[in-house]
Amino acid sequence: MKIQIWSDVICPWCGVGAARLNAALGQFEHKDDVEIVHRSFQLDPSYPLDHTEPARDMLKKKIRASDAQLTGMFQHIESLAAADGLSPYRVGDNHVGNTRRAHELLAFAAEAGLAGAAWDRLYRAYFGEGRSIFTLPALLELAGELGLDVQAAEEALRSGRFTAQVERDGREAQALGARGVPFVVIDGRVGVSGAQPVETFLAAMQRAWALEPTPKAAKDAPVCGPDGCEIPTPG
Repeated sequence: MKIQIWSDVICPWCGVGAARLNAALGQFEHKDDVEIVHRSFQLDPSYPLDHTEPARDMLKKKIRASDAQLTGMFQHIESLAAADGLSPYRVGDNHVGNTRRAHELLAFAAEAGLAGAAWDRLYRAYFGEGRSIFTLPALLELAGELGLDVQAAEEALRSGRFTAQVERDGREAQALGARGVPFVVIDGRVGVSGAQPVETFLAAMQRAWALEPTPKAAKDAPVCGPDGCEIPTPG
């Protein structure tokens, strides 16, 4: 069974969703017969490639929230992440920028058989360690930490060898009806949108394995889209 998950590495719900998906997979009785395929989805591919800004400033412009509202939103996501074992998980203190190069490094790592490790490392670097994932030197440092051939990674990033693949991934998600990320498709038949609870991901795997028809989702889960990340009401 193939599980595809579309994400952006600076999307806080994607990091949470990936952790929940992995937890669900750990409880799935057929987990040894499951292949996880990570797919790229840039929240804002039009963002200038060599420019970053504080996440707080970006969200002020996009959703017109006050500092107090944003602080509450950030703290809420961070508390939910902590409940899923992701701590530290910094959301409000980060910078945002164009993630194309990061996705190209992830595609390069996937070619080397390290897709899962690479996604986990970039999430941890960005949300857990507050490191940049936007510049070539920062990404090559992470490539080295992953045990990748740094010279080959640099050549791939400078040449844009994976640019078309990254763009194609995004178009495919949109064609499948994704309104944001994370977006999961199980065996090409069962779709799950947002950072759903572990139980929801597990039930979706079980439905797909049993070849049952896909029921209408009971409710949406939070996603990140071009205009920012949805924040559920606490409680």
